[in-house]
Amino acid sequence: MTTASQRWTVARLGTAQTLAWASSYYLPAMLAAPMARDLGVAAPTVFAAFSLALIVSALMGPLAGRAIDRHGGRPVLVGTNLLFAAALAGMAMAQGPVGLFAAWVLMGVAMGSGLYEAAFATLVRLYGQGARGAITGITLIAGFASTVGWPLSAWMEVQWGWRGACAGWAVLHLLVGAPLNGWLPRIAGEEIAPATPEGASIPHTAPPAAQASPAPDQALRTTVLLSFVFAVTWFTSTAMAAHLPRLLQASGTSLQAAVAMAALVGPAQVAARLLEFGFLRRLHPLLSAQLAAAAHPVGAALLMVVGGPAAAVFTLLHGAGNGILTIAKGTLPLVLFGPTGYGARQGLMMVPARVAQAFAPVLFGMLLDGVGAAALWATTLLGLAALGALWMLRPVAQR
Repeated sequence: MTTASQRWTVARLGTAQTLAWASSYYLPAMLAAPMARDLGVAAPTVFAAFSLALIVSALMGPLAGRAIDRHGGRPVLVGTNLLFAAALAGMAMAQGPVGLFAAWVLMGVAMGSGLYEAAFATLVRLYGQGARGAITGITLIAGFASTVGWPLSAWMEVQWGWRGACAGWAVLHLLVGAPLNGWLPRIAGEEIAPATPEGASIPHTAPPAAQASPAPDQALRTTVLLSFVFAVTWFTSTAMAAHLPRLLQASGTSLQAAVAMAALVGPAQVAARLLEFGFLRRLHPLLSAQLAAAAHPVGAALLMVVGGPAAAVFTLLHGAGNGILTIAKGTLPLVLFGPTGYGARQGLMMVPARVAQAFAPVLFGMLLDGVGAAALWATTLLGLAALGALWMLRPVAQR
C-alpha cells in the first residue's frame, strides 16, 4: 500500500467518521430539546436514551472488533452506515418514549460498531504496526465533527424540524457515508503483516522482538491498566463536554466568557493532534500519553487555585490532553500488544470506558451541584491515577 493510497484511505475514513460522530454523539446537544417538546417527555428522558445507547455500544465493541479482525473494516463500517441510517429514521418516526428508546438502542449498536474504535481497528488491519500516523490522521479530520455537526443539525432543525434533521442525517449516511467506507481497501484472507511507518508491508521474517507480545500475566495486567486509563479519559472528556461552561462559571467566569472559553476545547484538541502528527510522533506513544494525562490535572489545579483568570489555560490544557489521549486509545494497544487480535482487544478494553461515559454527565453534574468548582477534585484525582497507571506500563513498553 503506497503512501498516497494511505492518505486517500485516511481522508475517506476520516470524513466518514466525521459524519458518524456528528449524527450520533453530537446529535442530542442540538435536537434533545425539540425532541422532548414534540414527544411530550422531559429533556432528561432524551439524554437517558442517549446514555442507554452508550451502554449498548460498550457491549457491541468486542463483537465488532472481532468481526474487523476476521473480515476487515470495510464490510463492518458499511454495515454501520446502514444501522446509523435506520436508527436516525427510527427517531424521525418515533411517536413516544418507546419508539425513541428503541431508536437509540439501535443507534448504540451502530456507535459500538462504527466510531473510533472500529476505525482504529480497520487501520491496524490494513497497516499493522504502521497505523499510528493513519490513526492520528482520522482523528484530525473527525476532530471537527462538532464544528460541522452542531451547525448542520441546527440548520436542518430550523428548515425541517427535528424529524427532518434526523431524516437528513440518515440520507447522508446512505449517500455519503456508505460509499466512503465502501471505497476502503479490501482485505485479503492472509495474516496481517507488520508494516513500516510509511505503511509498506515487510516480510514475516522480521526480528522476533518486533512482533513479541506480553506474557499472559503481563497481558492481563496491561489490559487492566489500559482499560482504567481509557475509562478515566472518557469519563473526564464527557463530563467536561456536558458541564464545562457551568464549571467555568462556578470558578468565577462570566457566562459569556465561559461559553467563549469552552469553545477553545475543539481547536486545542486539533492543535495537539497536529503536534502528535509532527514532533510527538518521534516519541514513544506511552510518553505522549503520559504528557497528555498530566494536562487536565495541571490545568484543574491552576483553575482551583487562581480561579477565573486561569479558565482559558485550563480549557486549553484539557482540550490538548484529551486530543492526544484519543489517539493513545488507538496507538497504545497496538504498540504494547501488536496488530494480531487488535480489534477484539480494543473493543474489550473500551467497555469500561463506554460505561463510564454513559454515567459521567449525571455523576459530575451532581458533584457540581453539590460542591461547585471543587468538583474538579474528582477529575483531577482520576487524572493523576491514570497517569500513575501509565507510569506502571513503562516496563512493558521498554520490553
